[in-house]
Amino acid sequence: MFQTDIIEKCKQNNRKAQMQLYNQYCNGMYIVAKRFIANDAEAEDVVQEAFIKAFSKLEQYQAEVTFGAWLKRIVINTSIDTLKANKKRLIELDEAHLKIVDNEYDDKWLVDDTVTINDIKQTIDNLPEKYKYVVMLYLLEGYDHQEISNILNISEVASRTQLYRGKKIVQEQLTKKQHGTRY
Repeated sequence: MFQTDIIEKCKQNNRKAQMQLYNQYCNGMYIVAKRFIANDAEAEDVVQEAFIKAFSKLEQYQAEVTFGAWLKRIVINTSIDTLKANKKRLIELDEAHLKIVDNEYDDKWLVDDTVTINDIKQTIDNLPEKYKYVVMLYLLEGYDHQEISNILNISEVASRTQLYRGKKIVQEQLTKKQHGTRY
């Protein structure tokens, strides 16, 4: 059965098609939710809630992007909403204290070959929340600054600045860990 056929059946509340779509995407969406939500059960709840939202708003899906990308955006927004509901507020920086960071050094982000992906993920997880989500959305999820500003409800300038500062902290922490001065 083709993807568009499954989606059309889901729009008609066909439970079998909905289950097929759920089974196809649930594991991938769980991984996305886990990047934001540390607790396994809470991440599962986020995925369930995201699927409920997706199925209830399926008429709004216009196939401008793949269904997976559309659903991923719902999972990310639901994850962030869950964090906000748990009083884990995103901290916005005052616009007056921001500087625009958009130069050739912004995309140069090199780490030593001995640094593992788990080291990087752990370091990102330990970032202050105001940097953590921007870094995750940009580096791990591949969103650009305009998309991040829409998702997190911040300006593009704030997104660029928070990414720059977050990446700088990650590099410093990984360098300290590598040279043994911190851990």
